[in-house]
Amino acid sequence: MKQSRFAAAVSSFVLFCQTYHVKLISMTIYLDNNATTAVAPEVFEAMVPFLQQEYFNPSSMYPAAKPARAAVETARQTIAGHLGAEHPSELLFTSCATESINAAFFGAARANPNRKHVITTAVEHPAVLEVCKELQHEGYEVSYIGVDRKGNLNLGEFVRELRHDTLLAAVMHANSETGVVFPIDRLARIVKETNPEIMFFCDATQSVTKMPIHLTGNFRHVDMLAFSGHKIHAPKGTGGFYVRRGTRIRPFMLGGHQEFSRRGGTENVPYIAGLAKAFDIAAVSHDADRVRIEMLRNKLESAIVARVPYVEVNGAEAERMPNTLNLAVHCIEGEGILYQLSEFGICASSGSACTSGSLEPSHVLTAMGVPFTAKHGSVRISLSRYTTEAEIDTVIEAFPDIVARLRRLSPYWDQEKNQPRKG
Repeated sequence: MKQSRFAAAVSSFVLFCQTYHVKLISMTIYLDNNATTAVAPEVFEAMVPFLQQEYFNPSSMYPAAKPARAAVETARQTIAGHLGAEHPSELLFTSCATESINAAFFGAARANPNRKHVITTAVEHPAVLEVCKELQHEGYEVSYIGVDRKGNLNLGEFVRELRHDTLLAAVMHANSETGVVFPIDRLARIVKETNPEIMFFCDATQSVTKMPIHLTGNFRHVDMLAFSGHKIHAPKGTGGFYVRRGTRIRPFMLGGHQEFSRRGGTENVPYIAGLAKAFDIAAVSHDADRVRIEMLRNKLESAIVARVPYVEVNGAEAERMPNTLNLAVHCIEGEGILYQLSEFGICASSGSACTSGSLEPSHVLTAMGVPFTAKHGSVRISLSRYTTEAEIDTVIEAFPDIVARLRRLSPYWDQEKNQPRKG
């Protein structure tokens, strides 16, 4: 009898835990879309045939492999078309933007050994900054261009750093932490007018399909461009590397003859098919998505600024991605805010997912000159086409209480005056 009651109690407890877990998952409010995005249902459907029926190696010669090869080339034509490339062969498929970045930098360096100078910005993604550090170890000189308090690039400094031996100028289109957009069309034109031999590389990971990019239009002076699928509702593990015809680079991944002998390795057919579908979806819904997402971001921003004293919106006075909101809350730690948000099922971040776990303050906010009391309290909220107004309303209700609760525990906050302590 006792054993039976114990078993019944255990079963009830397990059932309760399972039920609670399901409810917890269903309550998740995902607002970290600059880190990764959910795979769109239409993207998944486009992938399935190449995971099951059409699973063949696209390089195989027998007839059964032809649909796989056709899918890769169709995807190449589709994406190249959406990006405005002159020819589909300018687009190579990679595993992610990080691989594309490595291919751009090291491929350019190997093909042009007499040029030993690189220009980039102080606020690039770690995927660029770590490659630059490696080049410095190899004897290259790297100039890191600063930004102002708004997050805008110092254009005068950028121009002054262009030299006769500059190999590459590498500038991101949109910052992953603040969403600040750089004038790539202008910067690339300046580079080419200064010296056509200098290559211009753009990390468009955060902006592709979300901001206007046309490689024979506003981006016509860009030689190389990188992006990842998992930022645009395609799966992780696929990306693109655009290389304008005539650009002097050597292959980075050696192996087979795939990708016009410029990137060895069997193509990831299902993921490539999904990537192309994600571009198609974005092309149809871009304008409507942008308007709705920006409206929700602005609603959240206005509400928090109105309800929470001593909070700064990083990049607010610069052109920004419509989906990104970076808040710097004075006198508390960002990690504490994120932990409290997670208690409400709200997923956000303190910056780039590639630097999470670091105790150092954001290199982006440091470069912007954000005060010490604020940059440690930074929180990045990034929306997607799946974000709802009800989710934003939940954040608006939760965020002020979370900040107030944490400030009561902060030695830097004067609770009576509701302001930072002096000194």
